Amino acid sequence: MFQWITVLETLGYILIFPGFLFCFLIGLFLSGVDRKIVARMQKRVGPPLLQPFYDFFKLCGKETIVPAAANKGMFLAAPLVGLASLIVLQMFIPIFSFTAFSTMADVIVILYLLLIPALAMIIGGAASGSPYAGVGLSREMVTVIACELPLVLVLLAVAKVVGDATNAEHGLVFSMTEITGYQMAHGSLITKISLIPAAIAFLLIIPGETGSHPFDTAEAETEICEGLLAEYSGGPLAVFKLSHSIKVLTLSSLFVALFLGGIGGGIQSLVASFGLDPALTGMLAGLIGAIVLVLLCLVITIVFISLVHAITARLKVEQVFKYYWTVVTGLALLSLVLAWYGI
Repeated sequence: MFQWITVLETLGYILIFPGFLFCFLIGLFLSGVDRKIVARMQKRVGPPLLQPFYDFFKLCGKETIVPAAANKGMFLAAPLVGLASLIVLQMFIPIFSFTAFSTMADVIVILYLLLIPALAMIIGGAASGSPYAGVGLSREMVTVIACELPLVLVLLAVAKVVGDATNAEHGLVFSMTEITGYQMAHGSLITKISLIPAAIAFLLIIPGETGSHPFDTAEAETEICEGLLAEYSGGPLAVFKLSHSIKVLTLSSLFVALFLGGIGGGIQSLVASFGLDPALTGMLAGLIGAIVLVLLCLVITIVFISLVHAITARLKVEQVFKYYWTVVTGLALLSLVLAWYGI
């Protein structure tokens, strides 16, 4: 009986919360808000907030056309692999005190899982046999390489600060549970002087990792006809679009877990002051935590994706590389150096 309960609990995590259903609903909602905000800032009415949902189901109802020159298996499997990796990734990211899956090397697992959606797009584009996709995948590879170095430096800076504070054996903490637990007890890491540059760098990484404007060089609708997605249609295209929306949620919630985890301590203290049953207190704290997470992800989306989209022209691929390997990497490296010297 106990085993069945464990299996059902795990399925609930994967299919409902914080897995597929949560990612599906909140990811597409954030995408709708992004489109609406950008339209308003450009003095347009813009689509309704639910337009991404309409687009997804409309695409699912359309015919899937596989190019004659494509490797059919890889072409159709690539979007599913990318989506699955994001769902698994979301379950490793704590929502304040709640974590679906946890290991001692969460940060490393997250780093690897973040690569899979981009690799899935590259493999799918290569499998399509389209020359436009060939141009797009080369640009996507450059963007991935540009973003990975500052992202690794940011994660190392966080691991070093928490490791020193908790007297970790090797001076580094890669467990997301320990990182958020430390913040709930001692306050958010964004208040640490050494991690302020890392927090700014991470926020600048989000639009590049998600391929959002102005970093959408791999798709470039007016230049290379959607690039990597040039040959995709129907359900596979819908899955790729969904993955893009979920990745915005994933990176935003990762930022919250890394730098704003201390908010969870305030939520727990507030709910505990009501004097409710311990089980009910935990459920209520978890619900409020999930709502706060969504609101924070919404703010991050509006400020660092929608606002940037509305005021910035699309960058060239060499500009993206230079931007991330100078400005963003510089900020992340500064944080790592400050953390290493205990400042």
